[in-house]
Amino acid sequence: MATVGEWVSGVRPRTLPNSIVPVAVGSALAFALDGFVWWKALLAMAVALALQVGVNFANDYSDGVKGTDTAERTGPVRLTATGLAPPRQVLAAALGSFALAGVVGLVLVVTSSWWLLLVGVAAIAAAWYYTGGRTPYGYRGLGEVSVFVFFGLVAVVGTVFVQLGTAPWQAWVASVPVGLLSCSVLVINNLRDIPTDRETGKITLAVRLGEAGTRRLFAAGLVLAYAVALALTPVFLWTPLVLLSVPLAVPPVRRVLGGQVGRDLVLGLGETGKLQLAFGALFSVGLLLG
Repeated sequence: MATVGEWVSGVRPRTLPNSIVPVAVGSALAFALDGFVWWKALLAMAVALALQVGVNFANDYSDGVKGTDTAERTGPVRLTATGLAPPRQVLAAALGSFALAGVVGLVLVVTSSWWLLLVGVAAIAAAWYYTGGRTPYGYRGLGEVSVFVFFGLVAVVGTVFVQLGTAPWQAWVASVPVGLLSCSVLVINNLRDIPTDRETGKITLAVRLGEAGTRRLFAAGLVLAYAVALALTPVFLWTPLVLLSVPLAVPPVRRVLGGQVGRDLVLGLGETGKLQLAFGALFSVGLLLG
């Protein structure tokens, strides 16, 4: 039986900024555009967190039962692969998280627009088929695309929409750096796992690009995130506040471009999460100040 601590580790807390940051940025933008609705912001956050936890458990379950996760792999605890928890329990945790996201999401659907139901179904399907099903798209190098779409575009624009009732162009632009930073978390994670993923036939984008290409992709994604955020300066004069997070970008970039591997990249994953949180907080403040 897995302990409480092992279940918490199985949630993969370092990935949770992927769900926190887009809702924070979207809510800040809604506030700046005079449409902030606090309870809808909280519900959007609950949906995002439930989906993130669900996809993490679904990934743990699917990779574990398919044998593409190994007990020797570095990083967070793999409950299924290590045998710490029966596969059915991990699957139940994933489905329970998706169900929670669906129930809370229905409140937003009823109070906003029924077409959001289709978005929610697509999000849950994307979460499951990332590594689940017979032909998971995460094994075909499309994981980063999905993360950019659902933890960038959909999360930010959706958060703004449920509060404002519209999806202004500012929301689409603001979603780009958020999506790129979410992708950076997956990129460094998959960079670390290239050896074991290649061995088990899990063809991620990192496996396709190789170590050198993936390291360049990580750095380029961070640079582009800052560039797009700064492009909003003519409209939101305080967005250059994001530059205060640059010192937090230095350690993970040094690790990645310096050729570090294995457990050193686990530390880099945590550093990238901290950067994502700091960037998101500063970006949100910049949008709030206008």
